[in-house]
Amino acid sequence: MSAHARLQQRIDDYLAERRRLGFELRSWDTFLTGFACYVADRKYRGPLTADLMIDWAKQDKWQRGTPSTWAVHLAKICHFARHLKQFEPETEVPEALTFRPEPGRVAPHIFHDQEVIDLLAAARQLGPSGSIRPSTYETLFGLMASAGLRVSEALHLRDADVDLKRGLLTIRQTKFAKSRLLPVHPTTVAALVKYRKARARHIAPAADMPFLISSRGRRLGQPLCDRQAHRVFNTLRDLEPWWPCRHPPA
Repeated sequence: MSAHARLQQRIDDYLAERRRLGFELRSWDTFLTGFACYVADRKYRGPLTADLMIDWAKQDKWQRGTPSTWAVHLAKICHFARHLKQFEPETEVPEALTFRPEPGRVAPHIFHDQEVIDLLAAARQLGPSGSIRPSTYETLFGLMASAGLRVSEALHLRDADVDLKRGLLTIRQTKFAKSRLLPVHPTTVAALVKYRKARARHIAPAADMPFLISSRGRRLGQPLCDRQAHRVFNTLRDLEPWWPCRHPPA
């Protein structure tokens, strides 16, 4: 087996293992295959070195690279290098701060009770008048706060997933591709019953319909999309400038 084929096989094994653990790793195949091609083009043989990885991280055919971009590239290749070092101990792992700290996610904000109350009150004021839209967003944000759901989990709920007689939600295909049953508080059940009744005045119920529905024109009864939810959240957030939270919920 050639050096290039062996490295590509290590990459394939690494990605397969990560995906078995629940990581989606979008675009990582192309990303790491690009590294394998870079190594092959240089006709490099032997254990991978930190200098080789650093040089590759700085490659940019448009010459628009910046230290922050290089840091992101290097952080990804470092993950692979640590994995590879288990099988090829002479593999080097570059220093994480070679360029600069990798850009990270903003620290999440934990909503206090009054902030949740204000958010739900603002959602009730959404237009247009007489539509299901205010109730939908009040229910979405209230459900996330009371049940600890990610926005994607709440948006993916089907009507059949919401068992209000038993007070259970079926959360399907969560972050690690598993499903789970989630009990909810009686006050949350009461709010969900109220929403379902309000929704029935706008569209006939069906087991395969989304629980939280869009109300816009032809999209009436269709699932809310992630972009819609974030846009509405940002609008409501900006109505309360004293909130310390300046970013949508995760």
